[in-house]
Amino acid sequence: MLKEASEKRIRLVTIMAFISIPLSGFVTDIYLPSFPSMAKGMQVSEKDIQITLTSYLLSYGICQLFVGNILDNIGRYRPKLVALFFLIISSLLITMTDSIFLICLLRILQGAAVSVLVVATRAIFVDIYDAEKVKHYLSYFTIVWSCGPILAPFLGGYLEKLFNWHANFYFLAFYAGAIFIFELFFSGESLPEKKKVSFSENIKLYQMMLKNRIFMLGIFILGLSYSIVMLFNITGPFIIENTFHFTPVVIGYCTLILGFSWMIGGFIGKKRISLGFNSRILQPVIIQLVLIASLIAVSYFAQSLYITIPFAFFIHICSGILFTSFFTTSMLYFPKNAGTAGGLMGGLVYIITSLTSFIISVSGNVSEQKDLGWRYLIIASLLFGIILIMSKTLKKEKAEN
Repeated sequence: MLKEASEKRIRLVTIMAFISIPLSGFVTDIYLPSFPSMAKGMQVSEKDIQITLTSYLLSYGICQLFVGNILDNIGRYRPKLVALFFLIISSLLITMTDSIFLICLLRILQGAAVSVLVVATRAIFVDIYDAEKVKHYLSYFTIVWSCGPILAPFLGGYLEKLFNWHANFYFLAFYAGAIFIFELFFSGESLPEKKKVSFSENIKLYQMMLKNRIFMLGIFILGLSYSIVMLFNITGPFIIENTFHFTPVVIGYCTLILGFSWMIGGFIGKKRISLGFNSRILQPVIIQLVLIASLIAVSYFAQSLYITIPFAFFIHICSGILFTSFFTTSMLYFPKNAGTAGGLMGGLVYIITSLTSFIISVSGNVSEQKDLGWRYLIIASLLFGIILIMSKTLKKEKAEN
């Protein structure tokens, strides 16, 4: 039982937990620079390749809705080992097929496996640390997680250039394998007391959480903030390679730069966590809307990679600020049911993200800078509207209290 483990072992498990956090970002992003070459090699459309990512995100989101409650009932340790095993096997199987249908099925399996890993890792911190330390560690989650989106496409671009798209999934198998070995020999169960499975109580618990308006509005803000980042991830590779005529390595560099923007936003969001709602939330979303409007206006006069990336960089910083602000506060709403709350939050965030990704995929080719700008504007406008609703809700609750 980790709760009773030595300080040295707990420190080691904590370090390894932070090392494992970027894995979900790697599973999502490492093959983004390979999108165009995968489409050409398999002789399928851009939309078909984008659906492999949507399949993963949807599975990842839906599974998190149920995984949290299961982990609160049966523990964290054994499910993590099983999830890592399936992630290793599915990654290797993807390298052995050129069937887009089979890849989608395997990506669905990967989404389920990663959902177990992410929810269990988040819950471990709540299991073994007091409230103050939990808040401290959770505020670093999005910053550490952003190492995945930063490094994964950058590495993927070089793996694509040196080998082919299959190398991305060999790397995922290696990464998951290293974590599996550590978990097997050094980690253990962190849940102090396993709860009995009660379907009726679980339904009541979910109902209580879903009825919490602030909690739910926060989830929508998280989902739309991340959707803005994913918008570039699923469309950017095609714009950079097919319209601007750059290589997969350049795609990797671009996503590396934008990954840093998300991390910078995370650091800024952490520093601003104690500010009032208007300064902490309204200012970033208004700045984001102004930047997007400027990108659209400029697009009608000039289109260039050197215009797109700087605008996207600051747009993504704003999303990183918003995501970090709401992630920390949302995770602390239900500390006695951390696995369930974390799973519900993470699940709905990725369902929202996968739905917006699917809509983007079927809404027509995003082949130009202005196409990207208009889609940015639609998502950011929805985000701004929900933030205004939350602001009014908070004022109303404050007045009633």
